[in-house]
Amino acid sequence: MITSLEIKEFVRQAHRVGEAGLTICSSGNLSWRIGDEALVSGTGSWVPSLSEDKVSVCKVETGEVLNGIKPSMESVFHLGVMRNRPDVNVVLHFQSPYATLLACCEDRPDNINVTAEIPLHVGRVIPEIPFMRPGSPELAEAVVEALKNRNAIQLLKHGQVVCGKDFEDVFQRAMFFEMGCRIVYQALQAGTKPNVLTEEELDALEMHFVGHTTKEGLF
Repeated sequence: MITSLEIKEFVRQAHRVGEAGLTICSSGNLSWRIGDEALVSGTGSWVPSLSEDKVSVCKVETGEVLNGIKPSMESVFHLGVMRNRPDVNVVLHFQSPYATLLACCEDRPDNINVTAEIPLHVGRVIPEIPFMRPGSPELAEAVVEALKNRNAIQLLKHGQVVCGKDFEDVFQRAMFFEMGCRIVYQALQAGTKPNVLTEEELDALEMHFVGHTTKEGLF
């Protein structure tokens, strides 16, 4: 059973996401797996000012709503990612300024690996998903598939999705995602090509921190 303390913690973490500028108004959504159930921000709710009466409780396996509060229309991919990834307990869909700016640009950089934190916490490869209608089955399927072996993805003309083992993991991942995009964009605006890490440098980082090269950044 989900407790009132867990709902309060979920609301606190949602506000933290908003305070960091990762979502504004009704953009984005958040979920947290607790056992075989999940808390999901409610449909139409504002993550930065989420209230307890806008938190939906769902069965992870079936999506059944247990408390009468309709979850976000993106809950299908939140729960789908959790079903595919036993290691994932939190999923965040956000729209931070610089990451979303790059998601809406035609001429995007090949990668944002400008500091070690990006490949270590976001992923040395960040898949891009072409625009699909928010809430559509097609988008949900594409997100679930892309996050089978990645922890972060870019939704073109839309936003970002990150997942992880807990709130700290996901918050850090989203913040470094935004940081990398900000550095890249500001470098380009200054007329300088971002000096990204080489493949050799990326391999060395992974060898040092995980003892082998994944080429994916899943650590």
